[in-house]
Amino acid sequence: MAGMDKKNIHFVVNGDPVSALVGPEWTLLRALRDGVGLTGTKEGCGAGECGACTVLVDGTAVNSCLFPALEAEGRSVTTVEGLTQADGNLHPLQKAFIEYGAVQCGFCTPGALMSSKALLDQNPDPSAHQIKVALAGNLCRCTGYTQIVEAVQAAAAEMNGTAAVAAGNGSGAAATTGAGASGAASGTALAGVTGAVDQPGHASTSGEVTA
Repeated sequence: MAGMDKKNIHFVVNGDPVSALVGPEWTLLRALRDGVGLTGTKEGCGAGECGACTVLVDGTAVNSCLFPALEAEGRSVTTVEGLTQADGNLHPLQKAFIEYGAVQCGFCTPGALMSSKALLDQNPDPSAHQIKVALAGNLCRCTGYTQIVEAVQAAAAEMNGTAAVAAGNGSGAAATTGAGASGAASGTALAGVTGAVDQPGHASTSGEVTA
């Protein structure tokens, strides 16, 4: 009987029109993961407190674990998968998160990236304080937040054509230069910024991080 209550909703995800059969109790998070098959968006607390599930709806950052799926009808949704460019190159935010060591377990990273994108779309040159305010709803138990703030500053500088200006004191970037850079751009860091890691440290038997 429950299946009879489901409704087919139509919306746009990362520029592509999609449809999903959802129940009245479904959240946008569930619709994206189970209905559309995009698992980059994570469920952390399930109560709108941690920010891991953040996506953009018509350009505004929302907690998809609280957003009713039925309200996505006709809306435009952007997830972490939508940050990567068509040619496969990473978005400046994704690159900066890797370069500044802002990715560790990777589980909270998709939400932090989407909150950061919402900020930079509205404010291309934010101060450190403005970045902290914008990311206040995104919890991270690994990085200590300094690297995330520096990464957002660096991405803003690149997007504004002033990448030569160091973000903060540049200590985050220094940690991933030289021999460490290739390692930072692979494994959990890369999986984190693309949304591929589904559990902290969860990997297949081949060693590839899986979603």
